[in-house]
Amino acid sequence: PYTTLFRSRSCVPLSATPHATPRPMIPANEALQRLCEGNLRFVSEVSGREGSITQSRRLELTAGQTPFAIILGCSDSRVPAELVFDQGLGDLFVIRVAGNIVAPSQVGSVEFAATRFDTKLVVVLGHSNCGAIDTTLEELARPTASQSRNLHSIVDRIRPSIEALLDTELRHDHDALVEQAVRANIRASANHLRHGSEVLEYLIAKDGVRIVGAEYSLETGFVDFFDGMADVD
Repeated sequence: PYTTLFRSRSCVPLSATPHATPRPMIPANEALQRLCEGNLRFVSEVSGREGSITQSRRLELTAGQTPFAIILGCSDSRVPAELVFDQGLGDLFVIRVAGNIVAPSQVGSVEFAATRFDTKLVVVLGHSNCGAIDTTLEELARPTASQSRNLHSIVDRIRPSIEALLDTELRHDHDALVEQAVRANIRASANHLRHGSEVLEYLIAKDGVRIVGAEYSLETGFVDFFDGMADVD
C-alpha cells in the first residue's frame, strides 16, 4: 500500500509543474538581520516558518534554490540551524560537521554555495558545551593511543586554536576553559574560510560576501554573533 501511495503522489499534473522564479540575492547585512529576527522568534516560541514548509513551497523549490545564508555549523543534534533561525525550506544552505571545523570539503561546500547561488552571508555557528571541544581538551590533557584516526582528524583540526589556552589560568576552571575554547575554535574556522580560499577571498573583496562567527547558547536559545561583525555593512 505504501508503494502505491508514493507512486500516486509522484505524478504532478503539468499545470502544477513549478517554474523558476529567481529572486535577487539580499546583501549580507539584510541576511544577518533576517537570521537575528528568526532567532528571536525561536527563543520566543513564535514560529514564522509555516508558510515556507508548504507543498507549494516544495514544488517551487524543485526549480531551484536561493538560500540567503550559508551556515557552517556543528553536527550536534541540539543545534539544527533551520530551527534555531526559524527558517524554512530553501532558506539556508547548511553544512554540518562535529566541532564546526573547516576541512577542504567544508571550504569547497561554502565555495559552491557562494558561487552557485550568489549567497552573500556565511555564518560559522558553534555552540556552548560543545562535545568536540571537550573531547579535544581531554585529548590534550591525557592523550589516548586508541582513538580512531577519523576522530583524531577532528581533534587535530580543533587543537591549534585552543591549545594555548591550557597555558593560561583557564586551565584551573574547566567551564571557563570550554567557554573560551568554543569561541576560539569558531574564530579559527571563520578565519580559515576568510583566508584559506582564493575563491572566497575574491568574493569577499569584490562581491560583498561576508563571513561571521556566532555561538548558540544551549541554555537560552540565543545566538550571539561576535566575530567579523565590523565587516558587515
